[in-house]
Amino acid sequence: MTGISKEEESVTLDLLRKKMEDFAKERDWEKFHSPRNLLLALVGEVGELSEIFQWKGEVPKGLPDWNEKEKLHLGEELSDVLLYLVRLSDICGIDLGKAALRKVELNAIKYPVNLNKGSSNKCNNEADN
Repeated sequence: MTGISKEEESVTLDLLRKKMEDFAKERDWEKFHSPRNLLLALVGEVGELSEIFQWKGEVPKGLPDWNEKEKLHLGEELSDVLLYLVRLSDICGIDLGKAALRKVELNAIKYPVNLNKGSSNKCNNEADN
């Protein structure tokens, strides 16, 4: 049971934050959820996510050659990373959604389209040279 009604069309960061908070409270795990512990758990989950791709080389968008079991496993590991990140940001008092939008805006300034379109070079504008 996910606790998400069928009527919900999208899942918000705030819903995930609240569910993670409730999950920890119900188990009396809040005392273990320090920023350091959550960060280390997050790093561990990123490692597990990396293992999925480790020997596959480049894979095409949509993962057309992957079977459903592989995709399900990938979804679980991606979810672990997301949930720890949401919990860490909450414990640190950071509004992750707002921080992410701000970062997108900063990246748009740092990498203007006219200087970066079609290029994977990170230092492609005059301010970075």
